[in-house]
Amino acid sequence: MGIVKNICCIGAGYVGGPTMAVIAHKCPHIKVTIVDLNAERIAAWNDEDVNNIPIYEPGLSEVVQSARGKNLFFSTDVEKAIDEADMIFISVNTPTKTYGLGKGMAADLKYIELCARQIAAVAKTGKIVVEKSTLPVRTAEAIKNILDNTGNGAKFQILSNPEFLAEGTAVEDLLHPDRVLIGGDTDAEGKKAIDALVEVYSNWVPEEKILTTNVWSSELSKLTANAFLAQRVSSINAMSELCERTGADVNEVARAIGMDSRIGSKFLKASVGFGGSCFQKDILNLVYIAKSYGLNQVADYWEQVVIMNDHQKQRFAANIVKTLYNTVSDKKIAFLGWAFKKDTNDTRESAAIYVADELLNEQANIAVYDPKVESDVVYRDLNYLDTRSAEQNKLGVSISDDPYTVCKDAHAIAVLTEWDEFKAYDWQKIYDNMKKPAFVFDGRNILDGDKMKDIGFIFQQIGK
Repeated sequence: MGIVKNICCIGAGYVGGPTMAVIAHKCPHIKVTIVDLNAERIAAWNDEDVNNIPIYEPGLSEVVQSARGKNLFFSTDVEKAIDEADMIFISVNTPTKTYGLGKGMAADLKYIELCARQIAAVAKTGKIVVEKSTLPVRTAEAIKNILDNTGNGAKFQILSNPEFLAEGTAVEDLLHPDRVLIGGDTDAEGKKAIDALVEVYSNWVPEEKILTTNVWSSELSKLTANAFLAQRVSSINAMSELCERTGADVNEVARAIGMDSRIGSKFLKASVGFGGSCFQKDILNLVYIAKSYGLNQVADYWEQVVIMNDHQKQRFAANIVKTLYNTVSDKKIAFLGWAFKKDTNDTRESAAIYVADELLNEQANIAVYDPKVESDVVYRDLNYLDTRSAEQNKLGVSISDDPYTVCKDAHAIAVLTEWDEFKAYDWQKIYDNMKKPAFVFDGRNILDGDKMKDIGFIFQQIGK
């Protein structure tokens, strides 16, 4: 297990795609192959027009273009890539379980186990296997048991290398990371494997930013980091409700406490709630782990972060109904934004989904505009909730690629993603074409409230 020359990554999603693209970009001497059983996704990654790749991240298409076809490849031939690789990254989905023991909290590891079994079946020589997906503590032990006991006698080393990407800034996070964390066994072979991965990252990451730990600490660090960040969001959102009742301004409160060097200003932006693929999933996983060890008070503490986040979304929707004279039945509510945050087309756990669901239950008509989210994704997200039939969702929700069309004849606008372009709209034109009185509910606190009120909007922001 010397210098790495050939990397395989199983999983061409939000983590695997950008991470491997940056590795290939920064390590032209290493062949990087990303494999996935989803042929449509691989075809999109291989599209001649690099702007059509399946993940939108600022700067990603340029990075892919710099290496694709040279030392970066996308393929559905999983077995060939496994066989040729010195190092294999597992970067498949680990959703929250929807069935059985741990339903609604534990991570579903079936895709991880399938990967481990496929690696064991194919590999004839020793491999370094790297956990890149977010996994519960001690998953590496399970992967090692599968590899060592179901394979062809090849020797494997398991490393944990959690990602700390923020969608919307993923490429920048990969090019200039706060830290790279690598966990592995502490014996001689484990240290060799760790050194091999350190060697890859050291092509562009300063040595002092590459941290090495035992594998268990690495796995738990990822869950802990996301739990701490989500906790800050729920904390400021809890204060936002108090601010609204007392006449305080949550932005002023956040600025005041953020200037305390012990606290800092990041993740103190009050909003309709956090979303994305990691925060809620990782916190619920942490809750499940704590409960499995009988640490019920620890579990209750972290579960409250998710409860507060759900409350904020429900409160936002309820406020729209209350403000529109306690009924939104047959009223058009325009949604600006469907992605869970700006500069990404990822909609997983987006607040917009749950706000829409609440308003559809009140028989509202929802019109959606998002600059990067396709219409079929919007319907898929709503259908996944299984609250209504697909036909009912189609009747209740319309989607347009023109924000002015979406807002025309609307009774109210809900801003649900903080896309920069929303600030530059001709809001006078939007106002003139809306039903009166015209309401705007700024769920991301990005618009100039004084300007909106001067135009004539009845305007509300979170925490004011």
